[in-house]
Amino acid sequence: MEGVYPDVGYLSLNSNQRKRKGEDVGDESPEILPIKKPVTTDDDDPMDDSGTYCNQLDSPDEVQEVEVEALDKVKVTRPVIPSKENPPPQMDAWLHIFMGWTHAERLMAINELIASCEPTQVRHMMQVIEPQFQRDFISLLPKELALYVLSFLDPKDLLKAAQTCKYWRILADDNLLWREKCREAGVGYFSAMSQRIHRSRHRQGLPVPQEVQTSPLRWKAIYMRQHNVEMNWRFRDLRPSKVLKGHDDHVITCLQFSNNRIVSGSDDNTLKVWSATTGKCLRTLLGHTGGVWSSQMSGATIVSGSTDRTLRVWDAETGNCLHTLYGHTSTVRCMHLCDRKVVSGSRDATLRMWDVDTGDCLHVLVGHMAAVRCVQYNGHLVVSGAYDYMVRIWDPEREECLHQLSGHTNRVYSLQFDGIHVVSGSLDTSIRVWDVETGSCKHTLMGHQSLTSGMELRDNLLVSGNADSTVKIWDVQTGQCLLTLSGANKHLSAVTCLQLINKFVITSSDDGTVKLWDIKTGEFVRNLVALSSGGSGGVVWRIRASETKLVCAVGSRNGTEETKLLVLDFDADTPK
Repeated sequence: MEGVYPDVGYLSLNSNQRKRKGEDVGDESPEILPIKKPVTTDDDDPMDDSGTYCNQLDSPDEVQEVEVEALDKVKVTRPVIPSKENPPPQMDAWLHIFMGWTHAERLMAINELIASCEPTQVRHMMQVIEPQFQRDFISLLPKELALYVLSFLDPKDLLKAAQTCKYWRILADDNLLWREKCREAGVGYFSAMSQRIHRSRHRQGLPVPQEVQTSPLRWKAIYMRQHNVEMNWRFRDLRPSKVLKGHDDHVITCLQFSNNRIVSGSDDNTLKVWSATTGKCLRTLLGHTGGVWSSQMSGATIVSGSTDRTLRVWDAETGNCLHTLYGHTSTVRCMHLCDRKVVSGSRDATLRMWDVDTGDCLHVLVGHMAAVRCVQYNGHLVVSGAYDYMVRIWDPEREECLHQLSGHTNRVYSLQFDGIHVVSGSLDTSIRVWDVETGSCKHTLMGHQSLTSGMELRDNLLVSGNADSTVKIWDVQTGQCLLTLSGANKHLSAVTCLQLINKFVITSSDDGTVKLWDIKTGEFVRNLVALSSGGSGGVVWRIRASETKLVCAVGSRNGTEETKLLVLDFDADTPK
């Protein structure tokens, strides 16, 4: 049996401990004094003659004595490292006392114990206690519930969670989890642009691409790629743009862009087909005898309208003219292609529907009293706006005008139609929202000061560009103006074109700039194009964009800027 330690060990108490005993320690050094070796005597044997331990606690008095002795015990160095098998003296008695106290008494004892501990001992307590409150509840849940919990995290937090441990990474990389994140953010297959393409293909009877799951990380990879593309649009240095020249000093009057194919029409009587990837002119479409003022493209089919009063149908792959469509008696100023049928509007005040596969004129819509300036066709109904201040809704199959929408007091220049709402923009500075079923005017949107030259409607959100140099965002359900894109970075001249791409509004202007705006906040993001000749004649006439590319038709009417196309690439996979 180990011997007991004589009371001379009391001298090893530090000054703080002795102060608590009420002693004057003066300037005594707090260093621990040497401890005498333990002395063993026969009286120290804890066993009595009967062979039982005599220090077991049998009465309250004995408990009190042990408590006092425990408080007065000297800090000593034991020759054996304490362990469960070899605990410090009277450890069991001390714990027995502690367990006999009330909850409040235990808390008080713990507070006093912590106060008397050294920092290293407090840190040890933390290392022992903290794991008791750290439970990997995610790993304890069934996988379905764990994924449900993680589905409430933002993608950024999901990426952090994946670094926790191997199992969390497996959960955080779950393909269906990231599919839901893509759906929430409108990314990839779920983007607004993709959904419009799918609806168009469905109307035309073409197969709609289905979701293809090729690997467990596919949806995560799609999301991360889209995130990188967004960062390229917002912040990262612009890559050098491709410059496409080919129309000499003529005006580019119309522009189409789809599947890395660009088609530009000009008042030089030609259209040109370009590769957005290489920047090369693939072919020039010759045949019109007047300037080309309108065009549409679907797949490899191009339709163009000209001042020569004809439409032409072209094969973009070969450059061959498949059909020449005769019938209009004046300039073909606008058109809309849908379901292999194109509806054209002319300065002869009529509209015509054509079959692009056969070249036949299917229907003629007569009713406007002046030039038709804009037209929309959704496969069922035709909506037209004209210089007679009228907007008309037509049933093309019956060649019947269903509604004549009266209200504008000047020429109608722009239209949007989503199957439910008709939105018209006029030189009278107003924008009107009409109900397609009843023909009634639901809202008159006031706020612009001049001609509304371009609009885009998406999910009840209308974006309008005006010659007063401002862009406005409206709710067509309520008629409320939500945002005005202006301020210190606003355009300095008329807005010529605009387009919505995911979270952005892209606008171009006569001031020679192309600007990027956040559609949710209306905040100016940055200039994507700023011509050196801007303000002295340089103009951006048209823009067309995909999710990763922007095509701008630029030039001037006074020779200060060469006519050309600029192609900017924001793809995440393209090396800088």
